[in-house]
Amino acid sequence: MRLFYLIKKELIEAVRQKEQLFLIFASPIIQIVILGYVISTDVHHVPVGIVNLSKGQAAVRIIERVRQSPLFAVRLESRRSEDYLYLLKKGEVKAMLVFRDALDRKRTPLNYPEVQVLMDGIDSNTSMIAAGYFNGIIKNYILDDMQRLGQGLPIAAKPVFRFNPQLRSINYMGPGIVAFLLTIITMFLTSASMVREKEQQTLDTLLISPLSTLEIYVGKALPSVLIGLVDMVIGLLVVVLWFGIPFRGSLLYLFLAALVYLAAILSYAMLISVFSSTTQQAMFFAWFSLMIFLLMSGFFTPVDNIPPLLRLLADINPLRYLIKIIREIFLKGNGIAYFWKDLLALGGIAVTLVTISLLNFKRFISK
Repeated sequence: MRLFYLIKKELIEAVRQKEQLFLIFASPIIQIVILGYVISTDVHHVPVGIVNLSKGQAAVRIIERVRQSPLFAVRLESRRSEDYLYLLKKGEVKAMLVFRDALDRKRTPLNYPEVQVLMDGIDSNTSMIAAGYFNGIIKNYILDDMQRLGQGLPIAAKPVFRFNPQLRSINYMGPGIVAFLLTIITMFLTSASMVREKEQQTLDTLLISPLSTLEIYVGKALPSVLIGLVDMVIGLLVVVLWFGIPFRGSLLYLFLAALVYLAAILSYAMLISVFSSTTQQAMFFAWFSLMIFLLMSGFFTPVDNIPPLLRLLADINPLRYLIKIIREIFLKGNGIAYFWKDLLALGGIAVTLVTISLLNFKRFISK
C-alpha cells in the first residue's frame, strides 16, 4: 500500500503540468509522423539533366521512360554539349545523362547508344540508389526491345522481396522510431526524478518515510514504465494506422521485450538521476547518452558497419537489441525462437544495470 501511494504521487507529479502532459502523450504522435516522413531512404523526384547527342530513336525512347518515372524530375534537356561539372556544382541537378551514338570498329552506329551517367556523389546514398534505377531503366528497355525482336537472354535473375515487397523505407524505420521514442520519454522522466526531489527539498521527507530503499527505487521507476508502455501503444497505433506498416507478430512478445528493455534503460536513467546535482545536468547526460544509444543501435545504418574498436559499445547498447527484436516481430512475424539470443542479451544488460543502479541508489540513500 505504501508503494502504491508513492507511485500515485509520481504519476501526479509527472502529469500535473499541462505542458508536460502534452509532451508525454501528444508529442510522440507528432514526432512519429514527422520522423516517418523525414527519415526516409526512398528516392523520389531526383532532379536530372539530359543531354542527347545521339541521332538514333533508342535514346529518345529511353529518355521518355526516364521522364515518365516518378523517381526522377527532368530539369534540363539539351541537344548540345553542356558543362556537366558546372551544372552539378550549381546544384540544379543531381544527375546528368549523356547519350552518344555508339560506333563499331568501322565507325558504323550501333543499335543502342552509349549512355554516360554522371552523379553528384555528395549524397552517396541517393546517388547509388538513383544510379541503380538508371541502370534498371536502360536494362529493361534493352530486354523489352530484344523480346520484341523475338530474342531473349539465356538466363535472367528475378528477385523476390519478402517481408517488405514494396521496399518502403518507412516499414523499416517505423518500428525503430517507436523504440527510439520509448527511450526518449522514459529516460528523460526517470533521469530527473531524484534530482527533482533534491531541488524541491522533499528528499528528506522521502527518506524518513517508512518506505524501504527498494520501495523508493521501484516507486520512482514504475510510473515511467507505465507511461512508456502507454506511449509505445500510441506509437504502434500511429505507425500501423497512419503509415500502413503491417504488424505480423505477437503483441505479447513485443511487450515482453519492451519490459526487459525498460528495466535496463530506466536503471541507467536512475544512475544519471543519482549522480546529477541539477536537472540541467541530468538532462545533459540523458541527451548525450541518448545520442550514443541511437548511433550505435543500427537505427540508421547496420551494426556490422560499426568499426571493430567501437563494436563493444554496440554490443552493450540495449536499444540495439530492442530495435532488432521489434523489427523481427513487426515485419517478419517471428516468434521468440528467432530472437531469443537478442532477448537474452537484453536481459543480461538489464540485470547488470539494475544491480549497479540499485547498489548506487542504496549508497545514495544512506548518505
